[in-house]
Amino acid sequence: MNQTLAVWLLIALAAISANLPFLNERVFALFTWRQGGAAAAKPFWLRMLELLVFYVVVGLIGFAFESALGNPFPQGWQFYAIGLCLFLVLGFPGFVLRYLYKRHPSGKRNEVS
Repeated sequence: MNQTLAVWLLIALAAISANLPFLNERVFALFTWRQGGAAAAKPFWLRMLELLVFYVVVGLIGFAFESALGNPFPQGWQFYAIGLCLFLVLGFPGFVLRYLYKRHPSGKRNEVS
């Protein structure tokens, strides 16, 4: 695998995994969230926990790519803070669809006048 392919693959993986907690009701896209024995909507804190776990997983995959393609460089806390901010920005479309996009009971979209 060359470096260009690894970078684009990592960006695509980050974009998908950053939106995944917002676009489905399953925990880590595998398990159904249940409260009181019945399936329920995931709470916000669980979506944020999933987002953090996916950030760590994508970071580890990125470190594996870097190790396989050359020498891994040591990073400070600033690198991880900026990486987390970029990961949150990648997850913004899913957040908008989940929490900010209003759906009307009639099925019509909310149009801005």
